[in-house]
Amino acid sequence: MTDFTAARRMMVDSQVRPSDVTDLRLIDAMLALPREAFLPPQSAELAYLDRDLPIAAAGAQRCLLRSTLLARMIQALELTDADAVLDVGSLTGYSAALLGGLAGRVVALEEDPALVRMGQDNLKRHGVTNVACVHGPLVQGWSDTGPYDAIILEGATEIPPQVLLAQLKDGGRLIGVFGRGASAKAMLYRSFNGVATGRPIFDAAAPLLPGFAKLPAFVF
Repeated sequence: MTDFTAARRMMVDSQVRPSDVTDLRLIDAMLALPREAFLPPQSAELAYLDRDLPIAAAGAQRCLLRSTLLARMIQALELTDADAVLDVGSLTGYSAALLGGLAGRVVALEEDPALVRMGQDNLKRHGVTNVACVHGPLVQGWSDTGPYDAIILEGATEIPPQVLLAQLKDGGRLIGVFGRGASAKAMLYRSFNGVATGRPIFDAAAPLLPGFAKLPAFVF
């Protein structure tokens, strides 16, 4: 039987810390939060492997992002306990729970109603009270409770997320994986005076989020 506490410590010490994650609040949150509890029971034994973990979703195969990528993206947002955060593609609530421990409030957006319910149940079970789970198309974000200090995309996009960038506060940050294959990068955007500019911060790869694929080019 897996010792999940020991496996969680091993994940942090052998995967997260060596990936230049030094934010002690984030490290403490990852040590405290049982990742296995946010996976289907049949996948719990895989919780602390450094890989994207499949989650069944309506019409698509989705994945819980591997711990090193998620930690590096969250750290890059430089969250404070006063920040409002939008978590795009929150799946079963693991990322939202981590964010809830670092920010003031979090909106966890999912377009699969079953995942919204699962996220709500998981967050309630773990006593997370500053996260609201909402249902809607990921590509549209959630303007109702914006603008946000930070937005994180829990997957890759092939298109500029203009709708999401427009939901940032002045000085707000957005992070996600842009592109697919060997050329994909984690990009960090900052918005100033209504204009968002981005820069690559590290090489990365992630499953494509639904609605974020590039449209096929028209061929004559």
